[in-house]
Amino acid sequence: MKKLNFILAALLGLGLNYTNAQTQKGSVLIKNATVLTVTKGNLENTDVLVQDGIIKQVGKNISAPSGVQTIDASGKYLMPGIIDAHSHVALDVVNEASAPIVAEVRMKDVVNPFEIGIYRALAGGVTISHAMHGSANVVGGQNATLKHRWGAKDPADIIMQDAPRTIKFALGENPTRVHGRGNNIQPRTRMGVEAVLRNGFNEALQYKKEWANYNAAKSQKGNTATPPVYNERLQTLADILDGKIIIHCHSYRADEIYMLINVAKDFGITKLVFQHTNEGFKVAPEIAEYTMGASVFADWWAYKMEVYYSTAFNAAILQRNGAITSINSDSAELIRHLYHEAAKTQRYGGLTDDEALAMITINPAKQLGIDDKVGSIEVGKQADLVIFEGHPLSSYTVPQMTFVDGVKYFDIKSDPDDQRQFVSATEMVEPIFLRTEEDHQCMQDVDAYFEAFQGAFLEEKH
Repeated sequence: MKKLNFILAALLGLGLNYTNAQTQKGSVLIKNATVLTVTKGNLENTDVLVQDGIIKQVGKNISAPSGVQTIDASGKYLMPGIIDAHSHVALDVVNEASAPIVAEVRMKDVVNPFEIGIYRALAGGVTISHAMHGSANVVGGQNATLKHRWGAKDPADIIMQDAPRTIKFALGENPTRVHGRGNNIQPRTRMGVEAVLRNGFNEALQYKKEWANYNAAKSQKGNTATPPVYNERLQTLADILDGKIIIHCHSYRADEIYMLINVAKDFGITKLVFQHTNEGFKVAPEIAEYTMGASVFADWWAYKMEVYYSTAFNAAILQRNGAITSINSDSAELIRHLYHEAAKTQRYGGLTDDEALAMITINPAKQLGIDDKVGSIEVGKQADLVIFEGHPLSSYTVPQMTFVDGVKYFDIKSDPDDQRQFVSATEMVEPIFLRTEEDHQCMQDVDAYFEAFQGAFLEEKH
């Protein structure tokens, strides 16, 4: 019997090793590039050696170890892989719009590694995306941080397993329309959004107390206490309160941004990032002092009333006030040219090259809690790299090669002729967009709720 158990354990171990082996790690020597490290300045005519997916050396005249491919990048630029802090690429579903709080749902359960958007993102130098739940709920689902390992067949192989947990929150018109006007439940107003948040966290505190009391009692002699009923939704909210999950919150107006800062302060929450943040420039010092920063659009606004007022100087103002600032896409199209979006901060705000590039590399890495692993070219970090023909902030630049963990997943010279004609399996032949947010993806999958809202709205008397 012992021998049989040993054999079974050995086979199980082999199976686990086989699973882990699915994530490729590459080795390559990139020579003679202008290396834009982002955090440690620019290095001319410099080599970068990658072994087993990790940056091992950065310097001059590095020789390739036996069996390691050498790529001559003379006259080209090498930068860290671009990170999109707000994306919905590779998700089969975006919104679970059935309740104001759905913290128990997880985007990792609907990741689609065959989504052609992954390849298109790689063609734009994007190596990591933050696959987020939508903005139909005050507290949405848990997000997934993805590594763009195109060609993987197992969803687990494109999920960045060592990234911290994150969750989506949303303020303003999206949750009030879906639930208040759509379903006639709280929240119907912005003050209702705050009430949902406070009520949810207070319920989570009570849930934590019940478990603490039970755990204290069960060790006592003669104890007959029964454990509380496990609740995934409340446990997730409790994990937020305990600092185990980073909040990423859809927001536009300054008043609601400041509201959530106050709610976070009242409940001792410090891991908070604002998304979109169009009026963030009005409360930039508060964002800098109390949160992990803001991830913004470069110049999108006025596509609905609550986001009517903004400025293309938003990112620069946030940056100058000390807020960690990133620029995101929230778009399957815009994700391919985030380097152009970052360049806009030089036209609107005069940011330096390093400051502009940080907004699509190390800053989003900080907001996702992965800056110790990616976001800059430093020895010991994961080798997510992009080679550009021309400076990445030039309007004429073109990405040439994109590496994830040292593996080349995109090469413009070997790009299949028909690759860009591939159609997403989840995309309609003739796409239908919600007019409220037609330029980005936060309100996917809620058509039915808006139809219900429109019917209710027409019946209202004014």
